[in-house]
Amino acid sequence: MSIFKNIINAWKSDDLLSQAWEESLSMLILSQKIFVKSINYLNSGIDIESVKDLKKRDISINDYHKSVRRKLVTHFSIGENSKHIASGFILAEMTVDIERIGDYCKNISDITIVTESKINFDSVTIEIKEIEKEILKRFKETIYAIDNQDEKIASDIVKNYKPFVAKMSDDIVHNIISNTTKVSSESDAATIVLYARYLKRIGAHLKNITTTVINPYDKVGYQNDLNLL
Repeated sequence: MSIFKNIINAWKSDDLLSQAWEESLSMLILSQKIFVKSINYLNSGIDIESVKDLKKRDISINDYHKSVRRKLVTHFSIGENSKHIASGFILAEMTVDIERIGDYCKNISDITIVTESKINFDSVTIEIKEIEKEILKRFKETIYAIDNQDEKIASDIVKNYKPFVAKMSDDIVHNIISNTTKVSSESDAATIVLYARYLKRIGAHLKNITTTVINPYDKVGYQNDLNLL
């Protein structure tokens, strides 16, 4: 049983921890917005300016991350708060994963800006669409799971990461590199491989975040004592 249910109320009842908690959610929601805008452009070639504008807000994710750290240090520097230190560890772990998600979302937006046109996914279009759909769903479910302490949704996200995200991404990358899957150009091949890998990493970090709902601190990011990354 996770200690998440016991500590989330503490986060929301204390001023500094409440602010840190809200900022963590804001980080994740902003990453989701960057991701949605970027994949919409990748698939349509329309509205590049909105991607550029949103990408500029990536620095806000880093600012949130530093702000959360400061609030945690300040909170736990008070002796009477040390009994809740495990909650601080968990929140700190979570914000690291959120910051990494922001980085990968920014990487995807970089691809959209460099290409300046709709990406040609060739023969892997169906597979790419399936992963995109899965990541979009996982963003929504992760935000809901951590905000509502939903262990069922969190557990499903963790269990289904490998078959629904990791394997699909790995297959795309392997088949292009091995030349089993043909694409129209070397540029498209590089773009698709990078994109598939970025999607996998976003899925991995969303999975790590949801383990905070179902695992104690020492097993955050793990399932059955095996690293899921």
